[in-house]
Amino acid sequence: MKKIILLVVLLSLAISTPLNAQIKFEDYFMEKTMRFDFYHAGNATSEYYFFDEIIEEPYWAGNKSYLVDDRNMGNQVFKIIDKASGKVIYSRGYSTLFSEWIGTPEAKITSKAMPEGVVFPYPKNDVTIEIYSRENSTGKLHKKFSYDIDVDSYFIRRSTPSLSTIDIHYTGNPNSRVDIVLLSEGYTEAEKDKFIKACEEFTEDIFSYSPYTENRNNFNIRAVWVPSEESGVTIPGEHIWRNTTLKANYYTFDSERYQTIEDYQGILDAAANVPYEIIYILTNSQKYGGGGIYNFYGISAADIPGPSTRKTYSHEFGHLFAALGDEYVGGTEVSDLYFQGVEPWEPNITTLADLESKDWYELLEDKKAAPIENKWDHNPMNPKVVYNPEKPWPVGLYEGAGYLEKGVYRPWPNCMMNWFHTVDVYCPVCQREIQNTIDLFTGRSNRK
Repeated sequence: MKKIILLVVLLSLAISTPLNAQIKFEDYFMEKTMRFDFYHAGNATSEYYFFDEIIEEPYWAGNKSYLVDDRNMGNQVFKIIDKASGKVIYSRGYSTLFSEWIGTPEAKITSKAMPEGVVFPYPKNDVTIEIYSRENSTGKLHKKFSYDIDVDSYFIRRSTPSLSTIDIHYTGNPNSRVDIVLLSEGYTEAEKDKFIKACEEFTEDIFSYSPYTENRNNFNIRAVWVPSEESGVTIPGEHIWRNTTLKANYYTFDSERYQTIEDYQGILDAAANVPYEIIYILTNSQKYGGGGIYNFYGISAADIPGPSTRKTYSHEFGHLFAALGDEYVGGTEVSDLYFQGVEPWEPNITTLADLESKDWYELLEDKKAAPIENKWDHNPMNPKVVYNPEKPWPVGLYEGAGYLEKGVYRPWPNCMMNWFHTVDVYCPVCQREIQNTIDLFTGRSNRK
């Protein structure tokens, strides 16, 4: 009888103990990075992964208690499994440019491959990597790829830092900070000072908005100088082509202001020169535009005067860092992203399929209130969507989000993740998710 009681107690403890608490960094990892490169390929109806190479990088910046992430965010998830024990010792959700491309009209008539990669602390012993992809129509993750890694293989290439780096905002140990790396794109050798100034402006702009403001000392920001042969970036729709190192371009998916880079492995090569967790690219461009992809990279034009640049940084960083979705209607040609009956993984938009699973539900002032129909004029200059701090909107269910007018809801009429031209604040749902993510990265969170 005593043995049965003891077994029940042990099982109860195992269930109640956070998963990360069962994984000790020093038992499984070394303080450097393993990078697993591959090609993500397919079309609107098929998807494939092809191994490229494994690279050893010299730094690891991540928090040692934030190893296994089971928040189920992103269009992809990868897991690192210790071969000896079969235990998942590291995981992350993320999204990619390819996962957006498969929703475009082009993907219905042709196939394509894009270079990708994932990074994780360097394992001490042999592991298996598994990559899962989300089916948008059901929201379910399906295993698409696995690969056994021999950590002592002589085919693992060593990466040696060779680019110039600059500390922009350093506050302490990378393992207890959010570590951002800023990369230059479209700056020539003669424009290094211009890039450094852009980095300083990025830093001040990000910390202009809560909850980043009060968390300023929980961030490190470093820059990597990546000079280009020519100044500026490529703008295909205007017949402008520039020879730049990272190969940024506008008109992604034929959307004029969507600025991206397909060669993610080239981005990772540059980022590896410093300890990093979050990658943001500043482009030498006066054309408004950029993008942000969850746990992938953010990118913005850095040569635009005035508040538009500041707000673009903050908006795109919300996508990249905290998995926040776009709350506006229209503005993209990407289709088949949100389906009725499937709850979006983004924490700030809902189809009402499973709102109770989100922190948003706790913040609703009236949990029984009916959703507010889409009666909002989304013109960014409409005074109805201009925030008044004296009369803040209640957290509710306002129809129109995720580019769709009907069936998808946002927490406020307006927010920095919506028409940010007329608002200077994140809604309470977005603020909470940003703070939760900061706490995870810095080791202050009790969440998994």
